Parts: sequence; structure tokens; C-alpha cells
Amino acid sequence: MKELFDSVSNDCSKLVTKKYSTSFSLAVNMLSPKIRTDIYNIYGFVRFADEIVDTFHDYNKEELMQHFERDYYLSKKHGISLNPILNSFQQTVNRYKIPDEMVQAFLKSMKADLYKAEYQTKEEYDAYIYGSADVVGLMCLKVFVDGDEKRYEELKNAAMRLGSAFQKVNFLRDLKDDFEVLNRSYFPNINLGELDAVSKQLIIDEIEGDFDFAYKNGILKLPVEAKFGVYMAYRYYKRLLKKLKKVPSEKIMDTRIRISNPMKINLLARSYVKYKLNII
Repeated sequence: MKELFDSVSNDCSKLVTKKYSTSFSLAVNMLSPKIRTDIYNIYGFVRFADEIVDTFHDYNKEELMQHFERDYYLSKKHGISLNPILNSFQQTVNRYKIPDEMVQAFLKSMKADLYKAEYQTKEEYDAYIYGSADVVGLMCLKVFVDGDEKRYEELKNAAMRLGSAFQKVNFLRDLKDDFEVLNRSYFPNINLGELDAVSKQLIIDEIEGDFDFAYKNGILKLPVEAKFGVYMAYRYYKRLLKKLKKVPSEKIMDTRIRISNPMKINLLARSYVKYKLNII
């Protein structure tokens, strides 16, 4: 009856995705049914690791992360875990031969959040984003191309740039919580306590460069099973960035930007029309 347990585990990862991110859930629902489960499984794993370092303030985060990593590797070794999130993730890792380097890079960035408060150089910043976002895009790409290594090599840089763009938008949107609650400063050489218009525009220019590269060199070339769902996530984050651009730099620490549910539906409808007309 392992199949039943695996099914329950997959359902748990899907539930985690829906509870923690309605926007990402909407995008995943636009993927082909045959790849949705594995993307839910990836999200469940990265979400739980992120929650450990960001929200479990009343518990020993370092110990929780150690247990999480140890239990993942036990699940990978034995092909099963009674933690359904780890059980579902190890299935996806094994099914698509996701390299351990990606998982290790992700965990390294998550563990950095336990002790590192400031990123002072671009090298540190890029390394953190690679582990926290780029490799997640690469994991998803492994699912999208389903073993087509030539296509993976063609699209991997775009997948990384899209992951970077998503993460940088999150940084800009969550400046207040990261800076005031978690005492973190990700953007190097920028004083977030006195963020000015020039510094804010430099961040936005960097994000727009990532989006432009990812769209032209990746999204347009994705397999049909993945294209619409990824395009939906792209449109959502582009809209978030558009709203962030309108917020004055001196107000951005005091403003929580979000996309309303009616706007999400509007984005979905307009994106679907473009997809069906083969404009994307």
C-alpha cells in the first residue's frame, strides 16, 4: 500500500502550496496535470525549509533545520519518509534525477538565514540567490523537460534568471519584515533604513533585466505542458513589480504590496487569451 501513502504525501504537498501561496497555486494549476504533482512536491519542500528559518521563532531553528536535512537524506536513501513532505519530494528528486548539488545549494542558503544578517558584496548576494531561488527554478525545469538534457541546457540560464527575478521582487516587497523583524539586509551596498530613489531604481532595473532575459530565452521556448503556468507566475510577479515601482522609495518600508484576487483573475483571463492565440 505504499502507493496509497505516496498519494497522501503528494496531497499534503499540494495542500501546503494552496495554504501558503494562492498565487503560486494558481500558476501550478495552469500546468499540465501530468507535471503538477511534482511541482507541488518541490514547493512543499522549499516552503517548509523557508518556514523553519523565517517563522518558527519560538523553537530551536537550527535544530529543526538539522533534523529536516537529516530526514530528507534518510528518505532519499530508503525511498520513504513518514514526513509526507519529504516523502513526496524524494519521489520527485528520484523520478527526475534532480542533482544533489541543487538541494545542497538550497539548504545552504536557508541555513545562512539562521545566522547571516547582511550581504555586503555582490558575490555573497549572488550566492544566496543562487541557492534560495535559482536552483528552485532549475529543479522545476528538470520536471518540465522530463529528461531532455539538450533542452535543459538551452533553458537553464533563463530558469535561473526567472528564479532570481522572483526572489528579488520578494526582497523588495518584504523589505519591512526582512529588515525590521528578521534583521536581514539582502541588497549589498544599500542602506535599507535610508533607501533612496536611485538605489530603488537600480534594484528595479536589475529585476527587469532578469525578467526580460527569462521571457525571451526561456518562457517562450518552454514545453507546452509548462508554458502557460510559468507565464502566469511571470505575469503575477511583473504586476507586483509594477506596483512596487509606483511606491516612493521613502514609503516602501511602510507599504505592503499585494495583488487582489480580482486582479489575479484578470491576469489569468488575459494571459489565457494570449496563450490560446499563440502570442506567447
